[in-house]
Amino acid sequence: MPKGQIRKALSGFYYVLDEDGERYTQCRGRGVFRNRQITPLVGDYVDYKADNELEGTILHVYDRKNELVRPPIANVDQAILVFSAKQPDFHPLLLDRFLTAIESHSIQPVICLTKMDLLKEEEKEKIQHYIADYEKIGYEVIPTFIDDPALKDRLMPVLEGKISVLAGQSGVGKSTMLNTILPSLKLKTDDISKALNRGKHTTRHVELIAVNNGLLADTPGFSSFDFETMEREELSACFPEFAARSNACKFRECLHMNEPKCAIKAAVETKEIPDYRYKHYLKFLEEIMSRKPRYSND
Repeated sequence: MPKGQIRKALSGFYYVLDEDGERYTQCRGRGVFRNRQITPLVGDYVDYKADNELEGTILHVYDRKNELVRPPIANVDQAILVFSAKQPDFHPLLLDRFLTAIESHSIQPVICLTKMDLLKEEEKEKIQHYIADYEKIGYEVIPTFIDDPALKDRLMPVLEGKISVLAGQSGVGKSTMLNTILPSLKLKTDDISKALNRGKHTTRHVELIAVNNGLLADTPGFSSFDFETMEREELSACFPEFAARSNACKFRECLHMNEPKCAIKAAVETKEIPDYRYKHYLKFLEEIMSRKPRYSND
């Protein structure tokens, strides 16, 4: 039975590339998937049978290491979080929201800061402090400029051998970045046509395209996250600098709020952990704790 990977999903069809990387087969999912509430996703590794030279049926979806809803994609290695330094202004709260959600899916984040050349001198100093903070945590940060001629050369090593997606605010340059990496896409970087009410490339069509021995989703991806499925005890593990110190807390399930002998609060006081990261953690924790309970239909 042939094995392969779903590289594209469109209009109910899944385009599976065989494990030799030589042939695509347009497949449908088995009817039993619907009964089991299994939806094949781009990035899935599957068993399939070929009904003829061009068409086939997916028979089995292998376990995923992760999956995302927007864009609908599985087995992602890394997310390149694209944020602008200016126009729109850098937004550390939103970046931390993205980082937290990405960490919760066991996906490696890479931070890309665009439009660095628009900053005034005093603004550059502030941004450099943020860059230093995130690099100290362990994140890779790539500062870029408008029409940066070296952008492609700087991103290619990051993409090598990995399944990557892009994420970030609107207007920060995600489409421009995709066009730089994959000029053949010719993504529109202007406003979406009001007449069509949608662009050519939307999250309804996700495709993985081969880049530098890796794969890149040809969609600008998601623009926001919530914490609907995260439990409060899981949040601190999504802050790497918290996770590294949490074993030193007096209480095993310390939420780092009001508990005595909390290693996280101590690190904030000594400025080992930036104050804004701790404030963002508390904000996200409040969101999770004030969330309405979900009830099962079972």
